[in-house]
Amino acid sequence: MNTLTCAPLAALLERLFDEAEAYHPDMSQLPAKQLAQLMQSKTGYRELYSRLKDFALPVSRATGKLLYLLARSSQATTIVEFGTSFGLSTLHLAAALRDNGGGRLITSEFEASKVAIARQNLSAGGLLDLVEIREGDALQTLSRDLPAQIDLVLLDGAKALYPEILALLESRLKPGALIVADNADHSPEYLAKVRSTASGYLSLPFAEDVELSMRAL
Repeated sequence: MNTLTCAPLAALLERLFDEAEAYHPDMSQLPAKQLAQLMQSKTGYRELYSRLKDFALPVSRATGKLLYLLARSSQATTIVEFGTSFGLSTLHLAAALRDNGGGRLITSEFEASKVAIARQNLSAGGLLDLVEIREGDALQTLSRDLPAQIDLVLLDGAKALYPEILALLESRLKPGALIVADNADHSPEYLAKVRSTASGYLSLPFAEDVELSMRAL
């Protein structure tokens, strides 16, 4: 038995995933070229994610379990997340911290309405005490007051900013720290960095939509 599979979290996650699947954005109205430009723009992402502020945009169920497994198996106690949204990935990571004996999860979200929903979900899951939600642009909120050592990072915000967010955290990553980047195929610059043999990372695509990297230095 663990926090992830017990009440109240198990039922909460099931409901939140069901709701996200039933109420998801229709991106078909955007031409593929325009969508790709917005996803990869370092300024246009605000327009895109403002349009999507009412949607959960969660990691997949499998990726959620992967996050829990990675955080548990690495005995993570300090985690940083870029892109809280409604907090589904946050719940998985915080559950791992609980089962690891405690710790601190710092997560950043620039949509105030999503911050409020994430807080409600974390409270309902009994995990709010482990999480610090920083509201605002992650380029500012994750540039200060970070733990001396970071065990695990989840990148799941604006894809174009993955390289910049990683750069903010890089000096705090412990050797062996794990970085999970969701939908990293939308950030060629990020993939080029972590896959470079000179980057100090070992990296590989994992499943259909995740890049899993380890700080090797």
